[in-house]
Amino acid sequence: MPGAERALRRQTAGVAWHLVLSVVTLAMIAPVLWGILTSFKPANEIYSLSPFSAHPTLEHYAHAISEWPVAQLIGNTFVMAAGVAIGQLLIAVLGAFALAYFAPSARGLILTLLTISLAIPPQALIIPQFLLTAKLGWLNSDLGLIVPQLGASALAVLLLLQHVDALPPSLLNAARLDGARPLEVLWSIVLPALRPAIAAVTILVFITTWNDYLWPLLVAPRQIDTTVQIGLRQFETAEGTNFGGLLAAATLTSLPILVVYLVASRRITDAFLQSGIK
Repeated sequence: MPGAERALRRQTAGVAWHLVLSVVTLAMIAPVLWGILTSFKPANEIYSLSPFSAHPTLEHYAHAISEWPVAQLIGNTFVMAAGVAIGQLLIAVLGAFALAYFAPSARGLILTLLTISLAIPPQALIIPQFLLTAKLGWLNSDLGLIVPQLGASALAVLLLLQHVDALPPSLLNAARLDGARPLEVLWSIVLPALRPAIAAVTILVFITTWNDYLWPLLVAPRQIDTTVQIGLRQFETAEGTNFGGLLAAATLTSLPILVVYLVASRRITDAFLQSGIK
């Protein structure tokens, strides 16, 4: 009987926990669904308390596509996100491999500094970064959007380092004894083993950069050079905010990143679980 009671308590606790998670998930998803449904409402129903429209329409999407440079802004955002993701990935792969393969005496200090850097708010560094970017003449350019963000690679380095450290030491030692050069070890042994983690890091950095607002606002305020997050401000005018067009444009620009995440969500989860970071 005591065993049956414990099993019943565990089952009850599991049901209660899943109910809590369901409520939290619904609270997070509800505003997104409400925004998508509202984008199909005509202008006179935007402020209706009902999430559904009696007369759904695509007029806001037609307006967003015809009056808003959606393709150009998505292209600008893709270039920025892809550039930052590739740059941070190169830094992370080389940094993690160097820390694991060469095992420098200052490895502990380097890891401590990387961990501390994660606690520094990005906003604390944004003024010197902006001044340096302006002095280099990179305002309103892809270089200004991409290069300063490459310094935020600490998390990527730490994540990949967990996977490199998990490789059998005998494998790397055997490569050393065979006379393989470090770059040969990296290319032939380490990179193939890191494919899931590399995919996860790339996608995480891509999504984070795609959603960035403050840095593009500072260095690329012109509509021709800026990203979708800044371009959405076009729907805010002196007469008020065009919520229908704003929500339609936001829905359109969310589709590429949603597809990327759905395709790669399994790799992201597996990479974090394998690294021990949850």
